[in-house]
Amino acid sequence: MAHLDGWKVGFIGLGLMGKHMARNLYAAGAYVVIHNRSPAIIDELAAEGMTPATSPLDVAKRSSVILLMLTNTPAVESVLSGIDGLLGGLTDGDIVIDMSTTKVPTTRELAAAVRAKGAEYIDAPVSGGTTGAKAGTLTIMAGGTATAIECVEPIFDVLSSKLTHVGDVGSGQIAKAANQMIVGLNIGAVAEALTLAKKAGADPALVRQAIQGGFADSKILDVHGQRMIDDSFVAGAHSTTQRKDMDQAIELALSLGLNLPATTMNRDLYDQMIEAGHGNLDHAALIKAIDPDE
Repeated sequence: MAHLDGWKVGFIGLGLMGKHMARNLYAAGAYVVIHNRSPAIIDELAAEGMTPATSPLDVAKRSSVILLMLTNTPAVESVLSGIDGLLGGLTDGDIVIDMSTTKVPTTRELAAAVRAKGAEYIDAPVSGGTTGAKAGTLTIMAGGTATAIECVEPIFDVLSSKLTHVGDVGSGQIAKAANQMIVGLNIGAVAEALTLAKKAGADPALVRQAIQGGFADSKILDVHGQRMIDDSFVAGAHSTTQRKDMDQAIELALSLGLNLPATTMNRDLYDQMIEAGHGNLDHAALIKAIDPDE
């Protein structure tokens, strides 16, 4: 793990993944300033040694690098440009890193606003879920200047096992849209396959075992397939978040004149399960839209 002694790092958004990421930064020696909409986690992390801030503006005044791990694009916009937002406290040389999954056009607009303050902006969404966040083995897809990304590589080294500089600002979010399309469609394929196996009279667990190691094998089959078999859907990533990410990919495609038929059908399946009251379950619970008896 990289040593971050002397680094002043702000972290806003301490949900399922963010709290583990902040802990890893603190464990690596950083002075970590934290802010979150819900106060309970603030108290918990403050008791561990991190420093609470009263607002995003307060975070900006106390930090030179600020990480965002928020639920959606409006939340990122509010934290940056709302009342007591980050923009009011940024100075030359500061770096804002949005690790949320955010709309591409908005990402580019926010980056321009940050750069107007003399600071740098990196969009660096992640894959790996709560397991990767806790272990510090996330996959990071980064958009921004090579200089800015090089400056914060020690932070990325603490949080991830793989960093790819995809291109200019917005490129990280484009890569994350592609990631979430593949994740959502694979979850749907595994859900349909295991449901077919069960309804046809085979043991889904043995069917999963039989196809592992072949061309149908995947991380989704391994992790989410097991969750489907166990009927265990404690959220590693909420279904509402997966649905949001699929919708953002579709919106981006439509802006480019591109139709994504399979992604659209998958998004609609998530709508069905959310409407049935399962939105707070793990995204593997998509199987409930295929087989309501699950």
